[in-house]
Amino acid sequence: MSSVALRMLPPTGLLVRLRRAGTDTGSLRLIERHARAYRRAWVVFVSGVLEPLFYLLSVGLGLGVLVGKVPGPGGQLIPYREFVAPGLLAVSSMNGAMYDSTFNVFFRLKYAKLYDAVLATPMRPAQVALGEIGWALIRGTIYAIAFTLVMLGLGLVHSPWAVLSVPVAVLIAFAFAAIGMTGTTYMKSWQDFDYVILASMPLFLFSATFYPLSVYPRPAQVIIECTPLYQGVVMLRDLTVGVVGPAPLDLLWRAAYLAALGLAGLYASGRRIGKLLLV
Repeated sequence: MSSVALRMLPPTGLLVRLRRAGTDTGSLRLIERHARAYRRAWVVFVSGVLEPLFYLLSVGLGLGVLVGKVPGPGGQLIPYREFVAPGLLAVSSMNGAMYDSTFNVFFRLKYAKLYDAVLATPMRPAQVALGEIGWALIRGTIYAIAFTLVMLGLGLVHSPWAVLSVPVAVLIAFAFAAIGMTGTTYMKSWQDFDYVILASMPLFLFSATFYPLSVYPRPAQVIIECTPLYQGVVMLRDLTVGVVGPAPLDLLWRAAYLAALGLAGLYASGRRIGKLLLV
């Protein structure tokens, strides 16, 4: 009885939570469970990469013929398709992570009651959060790798720095998976997912994905510069074009921003899972 009571008490501090969740295998078991569940639904798993790919083929390659060249990193003019492709790579990572950390987590939480069963084992809420975010991260990484291979096949990568594009895409997926899962724990019904679309669609359209930031008025630029997807788009565009040397610290602080956002979401989602199921 005492061991159950101790398990229900949340650990103190973010570092303690992450250390305990990371050193145990509970989160890995949850990831294994999801991998087994998707063995017969792999088409659904990989379908998320198609949307940004269609945008790349229609807007980047099709409309790009009419647009010509646009200002890229460092002010240099680059073909429109090379401008759009890194932005859609960031979107692909965001979509892959958010699909699993929002809709699927909500179903497991409210309908499948998966976490009720999971927390009847020695697993803790922090491990549940780490496992779910880890699985969403795997999905986002697969999307990023697939899209990067498409970019290579179409000749849209011209810099050896592009080898870092997949790690950056993983970082984007981590931030959005953690944010998505935290937000999902506050949702009461499927209608609440309108807020997910309300947040993700403007990010998709206005995070300098299709147009340079300079086309927006200054107040809008300030807002866009604070969004996480914009940070990822800028990093990926710099890496694929090769404009990294003059401002390496700029890439580092953008990466730190996404990492901090992901860690905060991981901590918050673990606390929310514990509050919803253990209290």
